[in-house]
Amino acid sequence: MQLLDGKVVSAKIKEDIKQEAAEFLQEKGRKPHLVAILVGNDGGSETYVASKMRNCEMVGFDSTNIRYDVEISEAELIAKIEEINTDATIDGLIVQLPLPPHIDPEKITAAIDYRKDVDGFHPVNLGRMQRNLPCFIPATPYGIMLMLEHYNIDTAGKKAVIVGRSNIVGSPMSILLARNTQPGNCTVTITHSRTQNLREEVLQGDIVVAAIGKKNFVTADMVKEGAVVIDVGINRETSTETKSGFKLFGDVDYENVAPKASWITPVPGGVGLMTIVGLLKNTLEAAKGTIYKD
Repeated sequence: MQLLDGKVVSAKIKEDIKQEAAEFLQEKGRKPHLVAILVGNDGGSETYVASKMRNCEMVGFDSTNIRYDVEISEAELIAKIEEINTDATIDGLIVQLPLPPHIDPEKITAAIDYRKDVDGFHPVNLGRMQRNLPCFIPATPYGIMLMLEHYNIDTAGKKAVIVGRSNIVGSPMSILLARNTQPGNCTVTITHSRTQNLREEVLQGDIVVAAIGKKNFVTADMVKEGAVVIDVGINRETSTETKSGFKLFGDVDYENVAPKASWITPVPGGVGLMTIVGLLKNTLEAAKGTIYKD
């Protein structure tokens, strides 16, 4: 078993981003600028946004965190998004999910200018991704593809099984792995809550991507010898063993699956770090105008 180490890969890519950001500053007289909107006080969202802001600073980006109480109306939030859309000093905009029940996340996503949609969720970016056209790729799948590329994982002709069909990870991951690219050219199966004979389906995977949000869901009897296992899950549980008071678990039973895998991502230290890298790369490309040139 070998480790798909997000710490190693993200550190290398962030150094490259830092160099490009310095060149951008010298050429344009400003830094790439990411804005994150946070609604309410969800603990997980607070942590994620703080990490994104901290990483922006590390690579030489400007970042702004706009916070709203949970009572903000959908119309008010959309008005702020439209204001940011027209601000030439802002390159990327993310609205952290989840949102309060009275705010439709689809409306919010659609309101973001697709040229600033560095989360890669806008229908324009998703459609262009499906067509293999230049676009902002959703940050987590993008990070996974960068990791596979870094470790030269051979994906062509392989059977890839995705556990979970979310619009954030599972569905875009299936498109990226099936595209005529490297990494890519897989034969892809998406499994989900209605899949029959789930264990047998996952057992066929040369590459298994677990993104279902359930602790240790993928067990050793579901993974064949030599599979590449990518664990997207971040499941938090209270713990007296750590200073933070909680412990993170993946969607994969790491202890028992790792001995069977040829490559595997740890949790933490794997895909989560690569998600940040995907976001940073998208923001840099938005600033440079290399995806959308108008």
